[in-house]
Parts: sequence; C-alpha cells; structure tokens
Amino acid sequence: MSTKQGETELSRLLADLAPRLLAEKYVFYSLPHGSYGDGAELAPVASFQEEEGLTLVVPERCAKEAHIAYSSVFCCITLTVHSSLTGVGLTAAVSTKLARRGISVNVVAAMYHDHLFVPADQAGRALAALAAVSGPQASRRI
Repeated sequence: MSTKQGETELSRLLADLAPRLLAEKYVFYSLPHGSYGDGAELAPVASFQEEEGLTLVVPERCAKEAHIAYSSVFCCITLTVHSSLTGVGLTAAVSTKLARRGISVNVVAAMYHDHLFVPADQAGRALAALAAVSGPQASRRI
C-alpha cells in the first residue's frame, strides 16, 4: 500500500508551514529497562526505544494521574504542512529559527507532519517566530 509523498522542496515547505499550537501539555518520561507495551495507561503520543529504556512523550495530565515525577513541561506545535520524511532542511531551518531566539526544541518527525516540543513557557514566542517564517517569502526570512 503506498501513501502520498509529502513535500520535499524547502522553499515550499517553509511557505506552507502553518504552525498550530496544540492545547495539551506534555512531558518526557523514561521507563528504565522498559519496552513497548509498558506504560500504555500513560497514553503516549510518541515513544522511542533506547538502550537505557523506553522514552515516552505523555500528556502532563496522565503523568500527574500516574504520580510520575518529571522536570519539564512542553507544548507541541504541529507544522501542518505535509512534509516528506526525505525532505532536506526543514528541521534545520526551524530549529535554527528557534535557537536564535533562545528557544529549545525537540523535533519529532512523523509520517505526515513534524511536531515541535518546546518548553511550555516559551510556546507563544515559538509559535510567533514560526508564523513569521511561513508564507511565500519564507526561505528569505530564515
């Protein structure tokens, strides 16, 4: 079964960025020596199996309900442009734009969109910076 290929041209990706801030807040949590299947009650939106354990990105409310300690809270900004997993430069352009404003970002690339996890207290600034990049002259504003 094939799926529609996403955009690969950086100038078009930036022009159509259309960042959208999600309402939920998230935390990163590691299940030491955990594996897939563990932590299902936490409703993870992303996960990565590392040698040290299973990293989960879970809604903050689920972490609180499960009495899980965490150190940072993030908001997720979804870039609604349908980006290709083989596209070159989008992650670099976006992370550079945010880094210049002192905003850290954890990028998760999924099949259709890129998702940016930024510190919750900087989400508004991050969204504004990304919105300023989007549009027809986007590649010139990076």
